[in-house]
Order: sequence, then structure tokens, then C-alpha cells
Amino acid sequence: MSTLPEEAAELPAEAAAGPDTVRRRRLHPAWIVAAVAFLALVGAAGFRAAPGVLMVPLQQEFGWSTTVLSAAVSINLVLFGLTAPFAAALMERFGIRAVTATALVLIGLGSALTVLVNQSWQILLTWGLLIGLGTGSMALVFAATIANTWFTKNRGLVIGILTAGSAAGQLVFLPFIALLAQDPGWRQASLLIAAGALAVVPLVLKFLKNSPADVGVLPYGALPPVPPVPADTVMPDGAKVPAAADGPRANAAVRALQVLRRAIKVRTFWALAAGFAICGATTNGLIGTHFIPSAHDHGMPETTAAGLLAVVGIFDIIGTIASGWLTDRFNPRVLLAVYYQFRGIGLLVLPLLLNAEVQPSMIVFVVIYGLDWVATVPPTAAICRETFGADGSVVFGWVFAAHQLGAAAAAIAAGALRDATGHYTYAWLGAAAMCTIAAIISATIRRDRSSRAAEPAAA
Repeated sequence: MSTLPEEAAELPAEAAAGPDTVRRRRLHPAWIVAAVAFLALVGAAGFRAAPGVLMVPLQQEFGWSTTVLSAAVSINLVLFGLTAPFAAALMERFGIRAVTATALVLIGLGSALTVLVNQSWQILLTWGLLIGLGTGSMALVFAATIANTWFTKNRGLVIGILTAGSAAGQLVFLPFIALLAQDPGWRQASLLIAAGALAVVPLVLKFLKNSPADVGVLPYGALPPVPPVPADTVMPDGAKVPAAADGPRANAAVRALQVLRRAIKVRTFWALAAGFAICGATTNGLIGTHFIPSAHDHGMPETTAAGLLAVVGIFDIIGTIASGWLTDRFNPRVLLAVYYQFRGIGLLVLPLLLNAEVQPSMIVFVVIYGLDWVATVPPTAAICRETFGADGSVVFGWVFAAHQLGAAAAAIAAGALRDATGHYTYAWLGAAAMCTIAAIISATIRRDRSSRAAEPAAA
């Protein structure tokens, strides 16, 4: 039996090292992990640009309706969302590296197998099931997990940078996908997406470490922790410190569902989920899936429309990184309200801007919409972390599931409206109204003190 120790318990190597050693470390390993995570998100984002570009060539070759192809995208978006919270728990259980590498392989496999389809149910399997599971495991919750695990300082900025990786993926892949879809064809475009996802796997396996402890450092910006008191130590009052429990880690699915059960008791969760559902409907669901077909309806060449979406991707990178910087400094609730309202204004005027030729007003729309595209992610992740603490990453996974359910509903609804009316106007106007609702919901989110009560009591 030991007595109360006078010396500190063993700390991570970085904390135990002297100040000269710390100063000599020019680059914290967290930034290397963030860079590899960025590249992984770029590789996984290839498919995000594909449906809008490939929809018309598939319709022309197989005669499938917009509704059928929208259904494949909707399955993908649903799985993209529902996989996210379980992926966050799987990353906690099996490690970030293993889950990320597996997800990239699924994306590559699903995209490569697409070249063999000749019936509509097969596109549901490749675009929907395989790529949906893969992209879901590489969803935006991945960015939140990296930031929360590896960073104490600049978390909002890191989430913004990593979220911009998805935009960068569209920026890198979209023009090439559009060109290949025209000549030599959409199959070569699908193979490009597969190659992009698989190319990142070796980097992930080599450099994407699971936690700072794996390389003997503290998270970036973290202070050395207070050393724990060894078990069986007799305190001055005569009490003995109990041994820590050393049971097996919780099953990932059970963990995700337990977190959801606690989160649904907190009204902030429902406000974030509702707002993010509208966010998904107005990005992946509408613009991401139907902007190119809608522009094509107005006589705009597909390559031109794809180029406009690529510009959205450029400004998305700027907007999301800036949003992360702002989230570290301002009330994230106010930021969300502003972002959603600006998006609604853009969607309201979009039907007036679509034309066979690109007008200056369309460029203005593309720039503003790009800055706003996923700028909502850093403040939403920040509110999840603030409200739910250690459960924040998994809760964000469930909020992101709502994002993708909204995207799936919008994708199939817009396709059905297009088949029924011959245009997308009602879809754009309905989305603008939903953005106003999201802005109101976000502005009224309060700092809910009851949220902490929803967390499990410390053992």
C-alpha cells in the first residue's frame, strides 16, 4: 500500500521533456495528422461531385428517369448520414486509421463497380449502398473527431480546414469528371473517382495516427494534466483511492445509441438537427445533385455548369476556413443564423439567374453560395462540443445524420418535381423558405444548462 506521492506520475513524453526539447519540435504531430486527414477527405469527396455530372449521360444511355437516379443518390445520402454516428463510435473503438482506410476502399470499390451496371437496381447498389457506407464513414464527423482528439487549441479552425477538404475534392475532381463524362464517357469518370479514393489509402495507413498518445505527445495546445493519484494510496483523511475500472470498451453501436438516447432529451440537439437537415437539403440534396441538370434544362452546357460548381468549391474552402476562425471568436448561434439566411436569399433568386450563358449575376451567386456552402459545420460542431462534452463527436454524427436525411429527401423530391412540372423552380423556392426557418431556429438556440445533466454521471 502506498502513501500519497510527492513526485508526479509519469506523463506523456512531450510533457515530461524539458522546455528545450519542446522548443526543438518545430511541427506538432497533430498538424501532420490534420494534413493526411485533409487528403483523405479530398479523396473521399470525388463522388460528391459525380451525380450531378453523370446523371444526364446515364439517362441518355439507359433511359432511366430523373426520379430513379435521384433515388440512388437519396439512398447514398441516407446511408452517408446514418453511418456517421456509428463511424464516430467505431473510430473510438477501433481507431481513426482503420475506419478511414476501410471507408476509402468502399468508396473506390463502389465507384469502380459502377462501370459494370446495366440495370437501375445496380446503380442503387453501387451509388447507394457501397459508396453511401464509405462516404458515411468519412463524413464531416471525421473532421470533428480529428479536431477533438488531436487539438485543444484552434479546434474551430481545424474543423474548418478539414471540412474544406470535401470542397477541395469537388474542386479537384469535378472539371475532370465533367470532361471525361463527355469524352470518352461516364465510365472513365467513375474510374477516376475510384482511383482518387484508393490513392490516399497508403498515406492513411502510414501517417494517420489514432491519438496523441500513440506518438507520446499531448494534443496540440493542451497543458500537462494533473498527475493521477495511484490506486490504493491512503489520503490524509484515511480514505483509500480505488483502482480504476479496466473493463472492455463499449460496443460501437451501443455507444452510438446510448449517446443518442441522452441527446434526444436536450432541446439543443433537436434545434441543431432541424437546422442541419435544412442545410443538407439545400447543399448536397439540391445544388449538389440538381444544379447541373437544372442548368442543362436552361441550355447551359454540362461542362460550364460543372465549372460553376467547381468555383463553388473554391469559395467553399475560403468560407469554411473563415467560418472556423470566426467560430473560435464569436457566438456560433449567431453565425449559423446569418449563414442560413444568406443561403435562403441566394436560392430565392436562383431561378432568375439560370440561363444558357453565364451572366455576371450568376458569378455573384456562385461566390456567395460557395462561401456559405458548409460554413455551418464549424459552429454546429462547436455547439455540440460545448453542450455535450465528451459525447460531442458522436452527437455531431447524429446531427450530421439529420443533415443527410434532409439531403436525401430534397434530392428525391426535387427529381420528382422536375419530372412532374418540367422545371426545378418550386424546389428552389421551397428551399429558400426552409433556410429562413433554419435561421430562426439557430438564432433561438440557448445555452441549455440541462444538457450537462444528460451526460452520464462520473463513475
